[in-house]
Amino acid sequence: MSQPAPARSGGARVEGARFEGVFPIVNTTFREDGSIDLDSQRRLVRFLLDAGAHGLGLFGNASEGYTLAADERVQLLRAIVREVDGRVPVIVSSGHTGTDLAVALSREAEAGGADGLMIMPPHLMKPDAEGVFHYFRAISDAVRIPIMVQDAPLMSGVAIGAPLIARMARELERVRYVKVEAPPTAPKISAILDGYDLKGDEAPPVLFGGLNGQFLLEELDRGAVGTMPGSDLTAAFVAMWDLWRAGDRAGARREFARYLPLIRYELQPGLGVAVMKHNLVAAGVIASARVRHPTRELDAAGLREIGELRADLPQEALGWA
Repeated sequence: MSQPAPARSGGARVEGARFEGVFPIVNTTFREDGSIDLDSQRRLVRFLLDAGAHGLGLFGNASEGYTLAADERVQLLRAIVREVDGRVPVIVSSGHTGTDLAVALSREAEAGGADGLMIMPPHLMKPDAEGVFHYFRAISDAVRIPIMVQDAPLMSGVAIGAPLIARMARELERVRYVKVEAPPTAPKISAILDGYDLKGDEAPPVLFGGLNGQFLLEELDRGAVGTMPGSDLTAAFVAMWDLWRAGDRAGARREFARYLPLIRYELQPGLGVAVMKHNLVAAGVIASARVRHPTRELDAAGLREIGELRADLPQEALGWA
């Protein structure tokens, strides 16, 4: 069973610790008027830590990072790092449409206490392979913490082939992780690792899955060491992880099947964040399910549907009771 990173006094980093396990993307909590709700944010962080999260991801798609102002990112990072207090690593999304701005955001995240960076390639101009390499090289040269390449062509529109991932891992000092969200994800993980002699001295990048953990078990079987789902099902994903690590693959599959209807529902484009927030409100963790446009709200039928899905799940095991 994987253990969380050792506690760090005053937010000091654990140098050389490898990230692995369940790193939920932390939903950003808003009041009904759309302003940041720091009280709910702190409760959510405590909920995730109590659920056994091995690390946290900030400002990703499930965090509605695309709706946050620069000063809000700083405020949230400061509050969350303080609440975590070194108990688990914190990975911050710091990509941008421009390379210079991505460098600035990455430096800001490092200064604010991030243990690692998760970075998508620029999605507006959609650079070619050399452009993607230049972008990540500029960020790698500017920071001292690990970089996780977010390979998410469904969001970025930029394909990052396995050879380019291998090149970046070999040539860029800080590129050490890849979050594989290029479907089909399990074969992509195999394609990346097949380029390495795993018995030799060359270390491949460390691979995580995403897309709300929909292919978690297949990804782990092929060499991934973790996943980055949404916030509401963290305890369920930790249970699957623990069973798989203990060698109980059948038990992990049964656990996954129990939660699959809700995992599937949350994968509807644009709706997943609202579903997660309504589940967290129902669990008494956050005060409001408010999202910021263009994130979509649930209609009355959707609220009924997720209520029925929640009723089929073990509330206590999820920390929802």
